[in-house]
Amino acid sequence: MAAETSQTLDRGLRVLKVLAETQAGLTVTELASELAVNRTVVYRLVATLEQHGLVRRDSRSRLHVGLGVLHLASAVQPVLRDQAAPVLRQLAETLGCTAHLTVADGDEALALAVVEPSWTDFHVSYRVGARHPLTQGAAGKAILLGRDGDGSAYVVTTGELQSGAHGLAAPVRGVEGLEASVGIVTLGGAIDDALVSPRVLAAAHAIAERLR
Repeated sequence: MAAETSQTLDRGLRVLKVLAETQAGLTVTELASELAVNRTVVYRLVATLEQHGLVRRDSRSRLHVGLGVLHLASAVQPVLRDQAAPVLRQLAETLGCTAHLTVADGDEALALAVVEPSWTDFHVSYRVGARHPLTQGAAGKAILLGRDGDGSAYVVTTGELQSGAHGLAAPVRGVEGLEASVGIVTLGGAIDDALVSPRVLAAAHAIAERLR
């Protein structure tokens, strides 16, 4: 027998999902149409979500996701770090490169977890919290790759964020609501794709499995 669910909660979550996918915002009428429910129901849902800061209105009374969602999202970041850490540690130690988990934050790539190899004399120092445009660097481009789904498995870049640095990253696929990539960055010679890419792809898959 199927588990009982809350229709009101389900609708409230659908409101947040629809608004999150609509950058220009929606009117109450447009939102009601998207959800296939009447305006009175939407008014009640929106009023409740506004009280918790999860929905806001702009100057044109269009509805958007509220800043309260950021507080909820920030609580998820330690969970992502904990799940990714052992996989990144193995990747860093195996390849002797700095390994990282990067997530999309608007139009930027945000380094959420970074592990440096313990046995190398030189490696790239990559700070947790570092940001750069999604269109620059292997980590950001891999996130866009996962978003566009053009069939490529990974991205390789050279010197886009730091002179002399080489990066290879692959998107984390199949985790609902998460846009992320796993990658490595190293100095010196060009990356040996044949050696590095299978390990990065395996790490991305392993992290996806841990998060499902």
